[in-house]
Amino acid sequence: MPHRLKQPQKAYSKHYVLGLGYHGFHRINYLEWGNAENFNNQETLLCVHGLTRNARDFDYFAGKLCDRYRIICPDVVGRGDSDHLLDDESYNYLQYNSDMNALIGRIGSKDLNWIGTSMGGIIGMVLASVSQSPIKRLVINDIGPEVSRDALMSIAEYIGKSNEFGSRGEVEDYLRKIYPEFAPMSDEDWAHMAKYSCKRTEHGTYKMKVDPRVGDAFIDSISYFNVDMWEIWEKITCPVLVLRGKESSFLSEETAQKMLACGPETTVVEFENTGHTPTLRNDEQVNVISDWLNQN
Repeated sequence: MPHRLKQPQKAYSKHYVLGLGYHGFHRINYLEWGNAENFNNQETLLCVHGLTRNARDFDYFAGKLCDRYRIICPDVVGRGDSDHLLDDESYNYLQYNSDMNALIGRIGSKDLNWIGTSMGGIIGMVLASVSQSPIKRLVINDIGPEVSRDALMSIAEYIGKSNEFGSRGEVEDYLRKIYPEFAPMSDEDWAHMAKYSCKRTEHGTYKMKVDPRVGDAFIDSISYFNVDMWEIWEKITCPVLVLRGKESSFLSEETAQKMLACGPETTVVEFENTGHTPTLRNDEQVNVISDWLNQN
């Protein structure tokens, strides 16, 4: 049986950097994993979460690899412990890309490896496609240059619509309901996710650590057509590892095969009994990334 997630024993530290948007500056929270004394001799992994998630999704992954890498895990603005923006229109990829550029400048890495889950993978693809990109190796987790409108509408059914909860157990039940494709997930994994996905209010209830306006912006962005980023994909020049859940509703087998046939040098690895997304919470999934980084 794969080793399951436990409370991380290896040290991380909390930091923030200021991003700049239309209405002024905002704080972007990030975790830095590893031993600072070794950072000058280690490569950097920048790990960016999915649309409604946060930096703590990478706890297991970072705990496994932080003895070999400097690992940076941000909360994208509007999520986790980062600031909320003043209006829903500010939650867009132009802002996310700008914020990640500010973070890259803060950590001072001339080049880095990008690990992006879903939305984090989209941000990574865009940043890797532009000239003088600092991304030298790109790992994208269950997302590609084409996403169906039906997949986007499945998120629109729940994003930004959660109410307050009476207990952390109710939060866990809610997460199990809206993320049925997440794998692997043990009871301990779900409890860990619930703990870091919510905060207690002054009334003693619990609410999700996601600005509801993230949902408003996402729903407004859905058109009548599939997302098409093939032009961006073909501009990427660094090696790419694509992780795919075999039962994914977001990254189809057809799209994955097309990614192998055009664009950058690409490796695709699929995981059985997994949908959207592989959660990087067991040794099998972590080792796939670790081995690929060693070989590329």
